[in-house]
Amino acid sequence: MSLPHVSPSAVSRRRFLKISGAGAVAFPLILRSGAWGATAANRKLNVAMIGCGNRAGNALLPSLAEEGENIVAICDVNPAQIARVKAGGARPTENARKVSARTQAVSKAVAGAKVYDDFRRLLEQEKSLDAVIIAPGQRWHMPMAKAALLAGKHVFCEKPLAHSVAEARDIAKFMPGTKLITQIGTQGGATDTFRRSMEIIQAGLIGQVREVHCWMNRTFPPSEGIAPNSDPIPTGLNWDAWCGPAPVHPFKEYYLGGCLQWGRWLDYGDGHLADMGAHAHNLPLRALELGAPIRITVKSSEPAKASYPAVNSFRWDFAARGKFDAVSVWWHDGPDAAPPADLTADVRATYGKVPTNGCLFYGDKGILNSDAWGQGGVMRLKSDANPKCRGVLDHEAAKAVAFTYPRAPKQNHMKEFLDACKGGPKTFQSFDIAARAAEFGMTGIVALRVGQTIEWDSANLKAKGCPQADRWIHLPQRKTWLA
Repeated sequence: MSLPHVSPSAVSRRRFLKISGAGAVAFPLILRSGAWGATAANRKLNVAMIGCGNRAGNALLPSLAEEGENIVAICDVNPAQIARVKAGGARPTENARKVSARTQAVSKAVAGAKVYDDFRRLLEQEKSLDAVIIAPGQRWHMPMAKAALLAGKHVFCEKPLAHSVAEARDIAKFMPGTKLITQIGTQGGATDTFRRSMEIIQAGLIGQVREVHCWMNRTFPPSEGIAPNSDPIPTGLNWDAWCGPAPVHPFKEYYLGGCLQWGRWLDYGDGHLADMGAHAHNLPLRALELGAPIRITVKSSEPAKASYPAVNSFRWDFAARGKFDAVSVWWHDGPDAAPPADLTADVRATYGKVPTNGCLFYGDKGILNSDAWGQGGVMRLKSDANPKCRGVLDHEAAKAVAFTYPRAPKQNHMKEFLDACKGGPKTFQSFDIAARAAEFGMTGIVALRVGQTIEWDSANLKAKGCPQADRWIHLPQRKTWLA
């Protein structure tokens, strides 16, 4: 017996708000297909891909093809993206004559997929659909994920899950009670070193952590306003739909250049904080069991206009919680991004320099450092004779630390999601976690947009004494393209 299709319109917004606001079960009519006995572990899933840009073609679709799932539909508002995926998903810069096993597999996997240019029609018409993979721009993540969940589909979504604090809180309220499978695309969290780092930090091996620095040496040009003139819109591109719930600005070719292009523009994304900070903050969020911040400070190379500034340093202060002391977490970006020099002696001794990206936990008994994806962790205790760090998987002192978290099959976050959809173990990075991570990051964007330190009132979604922040906490959305 298969799960009956539930249209996004089948659950009214009034009904949803009544349910989620009461804190009761948010999906009274929707059950995971495995609950009906329909999704056996050896059954292929019927999966749809929404958003067919670089991330879809180069990573997500190859993963689906490798696992042998049925890709029954693909959707994009740009026919050029559909054509590229049909050709195998190779990057535009790859040699056109190069035919790899990956591109052959993707081309074969999507050969029979039905093509859509409107995700709402896909959800309404694909009655056999089990799961949806969502990978358009950040402005679309939460609206599409919410619509797919209301349609009764398991959902994998690229990070970050939301484009505003209010969106993050909305999806957080949406999740309790659902048996649908969700997973966010922070792939570092699927690695053994990420999960081992969590166990080591939570066991207190490096002592109380009161300072964490995350960084990436990427930079954008200085912040500027929206260009008033438009480039010619490519044939077939539905620019209004591409903008979706965000404002429609004059089309520029650079908006189609991927997340490092459109992500610079704050109406469509949230710069390096959203792109890489969403990865880097995942480990401190999980390992230190962070709740809501109490204060957010940002220093930028110039005031934020319509685009993300060139150089930024964000700081979130968190109160003490449980066994953890108060802690400050930073995000640094720009060409010289790095933690303060007085904290990096162990890292420099290990690598000869400070890496171009990373996440450094500074504890009173030692340090733990990973890359910006939270993987490849190394550590050094103050009592260690060796001046260099050792890997978290083989440091002698870590061997006594219990293994408390499950390991992902093949350290693959997509496989973990697909297995869970078939009734396997639950995902490690569900939307419950992703909503917290998105709210964490988006409070930083609020401070950036108002240009001042904010004292954060999480319970009421307010910046204390800063009413002008409301505009950035609750981003206005165009309703035309929402389900």
